[in-house]
Amino acid sequence: MYFEQFYLACLAHASYMLGSDGIAAVVDPQRDVDIYLEEAARQKLKIAHVVETHLHADFVSGHCELAQRTGATIHLGARAGATFPHVAVREGDELRFGQCLLRFLETPGHTPESLCVLVTDRERGSEPWAVLTGDTLFIGDVGRPDLAPGFTPPQMAGYLYDSLHAKLLTLPDSVKVYPAHGAGSLCGRNISAERFSTIGEQRRFNYALQPMTREAFVAMLTAELPARPDYFLRDAQINRDGAPALADLPPLAALLPREVESQQKAGAVALDTRPPAQFGAAHLPGSLNIPLSGQYASWAGALIGLDTPIVLVAEDPERLEESRMRLARVGIEKVIGHLEGGILAWQRAGLPLNQTPQISVHDLHERLGTAPQEVQVVDVRRPAEWAAGRLELARHHPLDNLPSPALPAGGAGALGGLDPRKPVALHCKTGYRSSIAASLLERAGFRVVMNVVGGFDAWQNHKLPVVAGETAKTCAS
Repeated sequence: MYFEQFYLACLAHASYMLGSDGIAAVVDPQRDVDIYLEEAARQKLKIAHVVETHLHADFVSGHCELAQRTGATIHLGARAGATFPHVAVREGDELRFGQCLLRFLETPGHTPESLCVLVTDRERGSEPWAVLTGDTLFIGDVGRPDLAPGFTPPQMAGYLYDSLHAKLLTLPDSVKVYPAHGAGSLCGRNISAERFSTIGEQRRFNYALQPMTREAFVAMLTAELPARPDYFLRDAQINRDGAPALADLPPLAALLPREVESQQKAGAVALDTRPPAQFGAAHLPGSLNIPLSGQYASWAGALIGLDTPIVLVAEDPERLEESRMRLARVGIEKVIGHLEGGILAWQRAGLPLNQTPQISVHDLHERLGTAPQEVQVVDVRRPAEWAAGRLELARHHPLDNLPSPALPAGGAGALGGLDPRKPVALHCKTGYRSSIAASLLERAGFRVVMNVVGGFDAWQNHKLPVVAGETAKTCAS
């Protein structure tokens, strides 16, 4: 039997292809489906089935386009309420092709329609050797329980406990676990960087699978849930209806600098996809920096949403096309054009450019030692990162709590106890998220905003002082 995991790092998303006797099934496909068509051709397989473990909220799935291009049948949980042609799957239903047997388990908890898929290779034996767990069980974590309209998080957490204990934890320890997401996904909060595991390893090491009562599990899972991006519910609905093919998107318009300036004044966000150092050296006033090198689309979805018009700024045509593709993967299609000629064209048009100073950890340490009251240090990492260690004088303001770029520029005023008139030094783990944050604060009217190069990792690598516990200062929300 053929089995392959496809990992899309920018969304921390794992999809799968299984094949036997010339027939293949794709599980949880990403939106751009050519990757599966090309692999199926290499393996001499015909894609006859598409399986969705649930209605994904963090990305737009390619299930409908893949079915249209191959004639495949889509299989989805019966409780999904999908409006496109599909097979409504229930507990114990099976799908057979060649020597491959897929048996479906209904595992509500992350969403009401969530499925897990037991995989049996009948050439190996009669028992399942793997389970595709979707967002029910991750490596080191479980799915978040707050994504189902009509259900409270405690209700969904209770269902998840039942699904884990009555179904997944009854499987043999040797069964391999293949989830739909890895580290960095917003669908969990403690997901491991490992891309597969076993039931036995998860039984031993996954904090959410340790012995506890249903009530204790519900309390633990619903405590301090991370913020849910607004676009999640929209993406789930897009997946319920079926997304249009990517080929249907209109061509990307090339806009002259004065046209981009006009679009900004009309409410469009200039999204600069260049690395932090290039953005810091020169950028459009009011532009948002989300570098293409990291979880670009997830942050764009969380911070911009699906309805705000976007003008792209990129280094070259290849990165421009990649930028647009990655936005489409999370349902952002309102990209009205790109800055023709890039920053150089803007400069030649005589339009102003802003700069964001890039400060080293040594320079920041020196400034804090000599004049600690003259610089405000803001840590934009997630709460778990903050709790593990932080700079003594830092204040905590997670990136997803900062002013939305969809709001009018320049109107934020004081933010969480910060003074917009005093210099602000922002840091994250490596300098990626803090560059995004710097552009948000600059857009909100802060006068001097600095990005700490290398972030907390660089601070620790240079053995500069770190504190933990409750000794650091925290910004008010």
